[in-house]
Amino acid sequence: MGRVVMAGLIGIVFGMGIAISGMINPAKVLNFFDIAGNWDPSLAFVMAGALVVTALGYRFVLARPRPILDTRFHLPTRRTIDVPLIAGSVLFGIGWGITGFCPGGAIPALGLGESSAWIFVAAMAVGMALARLARSALDPRTPKTA
Repeated sequence: MGRVVMAGLIGIVFGMGIAISGMINPAKVLNFFDIAGNWDPSLAFVMAGALVVTALGYRFVLARPRPILDTRFHLPTRRTIDVPLIAGSVLFGIGWGITGFCPGGAIPALGLGESSAWIFVAAMAVGMALARLARSALDPRTPKTA
């Protein structure tokens, strides 16, 4: 129960940060990508702040022998750049550039009741489900049932 409560609290803090920074507004994000037009550099400052907090947080947290609410750290071990990573990155960037939403901004934006946020999150969920199906269909280690 403690892990669920902590995850909820962390999610609320993250969502508040996204909302306060204005990143739940797709127009603000799209203006960051519009370098030749109405460019808004605030997203760069939000990203830089997030990188600083993350770098310091990792140094502080990983100095501990284990996490507070788990028996071990669950960090990625793969370091290869492969087709799924590149394809996923490209799709993420295209979706972000077209809609102005990324998952971190779209989920808190649901609270605004904007239909565009709901459509984006629904499309994201369908895309995640399709990606899981494709991965399991293409992965030879996945047991096939008849």
